Amino acid sequence: MRPSDIRFRPSSGRLLPHIDSFYLYENSAPVMAGIERVDLGQWRFLLGGEGVVTFPDGHEERTMPVMVNGPGTAHWTYRIDGPFRCFGISLRGIGWRTLIGLQADKVADRLVDGETIFGAEIRELHGQFCRMETLDEMVAAIEPLLLRRLDVARRVPRAHVAFLRIVREWAASGDPTIDSLYMAMETETGMGQRQVQRLCKEYFAGPPNHLRRKFRAIGAAMRIHQGASLDEVMVPFADQSHMINEIKHFTGHTPGALRDGIDPVLAVTLATEKFHFLPDVIPETVDLSGR
Repeated sequence: MRPSDIRFRPSSGRLLPHIDSFYLYENSAPVMAGIERVDLGQWRFLLGGEGVVTFPDGHEERTMPVMVNGPGTAHWTYRIDGPFRCFGISLRGIGWRTLIGLQADKVADRLVDGETIFGAEIRELHGQFCRMETLDEMVAAIEPLLLRRLDVARRVPRAHVAFLRIVREWAASGDPTIDSLYMAMETETGMGQRQVQRLCKEYFAGPPNHLRRKFRAIGAAMRIHQGASLDEVMVPFADQSHMINEIKHFTGHTPGALRDGIDPVLAVTLATEKFHFLPDVIPETVDLSGR
């Protein structure tokens, strides 16, 4: 095992529309300090280590054995007394609704105690994970709970599925405008602007313009980290200063730092497609008819 190691396993079957991937992160350092980019939502079991998270508004919260990280509005920082071990679940938009069941804007930039959502059984599951060695063991142990929650969850309305699909297509269109989102929603679903704004807050913790900024900044950060020049990624921004400020706001790094001295966990989320921001909305091909 390297001093720091992160492994992934993609979701499959009925869980695919709801969960992007499972992961196990281990770090043997006595103290960890780092930055976490803006994300949709994470469900985490801390199996070793504890610490403090500092959110964008400056308030601090202590970590918990089982916690749900609410969707972020900007990057946040953490300091952990290690060694650290964490089993996590990266949620999609539909998964946030079906598995967590909280409105995203009500828990944005917060840690939520997992026991308040999943009940006392989650403590026993946490204890089992502490005794397990592999990611595959942990995934097998939690899948029955996830499937049970899907069985009792309210079906995601078809209009919401269409909303998430349109958001994905809108965000992937290059430099999307808010008007183009509203037009697509009205044409395909009949939704008005106020309904689109409400659903954006419910699923992504912010209005359409904030969502557009997140997609644009994370997309630019990924391209820069993977080798693109600043000129190549600057087109959607007003100028270079605007681009730098937006990327730093959502990732905690300047464009230069994305290539040198980057936080190792952030590097993983930008270097591969495992945490690509667009599929976090909904995969391109899923079947939501079966449960």
